[in-house]
Amino acid sequence: MRTGAILAAVVAVIAIAFGIYMIDIDQTQEAQLPEVNVEGGQMPEFDAEVGDVAVTEEEVTVTVPKVEVTPPEEEVAKND
Repeated sequence: MRTGAILAAVVAVIAIAFGIYMIDIDQTQEAQLPEVNVEGGQMPEFDAEVGDVAVTEEEVTVTVPKVEVTPPEEEVAKND
């Protein structure tokens, strides 16, 4: 089963490589875009009903807990 899958993969790679070398494409003429004139036109219009948003500003005092970090003594001794 495994050798069959490997054999199939090898055959696929050989077929792809053979197919790439069988095709030779050369560009014989440059492309040219057509000339386009755009006149007039109109953007669409929309009517939308949306809710009101009231933004207010208020000053508030927030109590933040004090955080103390005490490193282990081993690390303090190594750094000294």
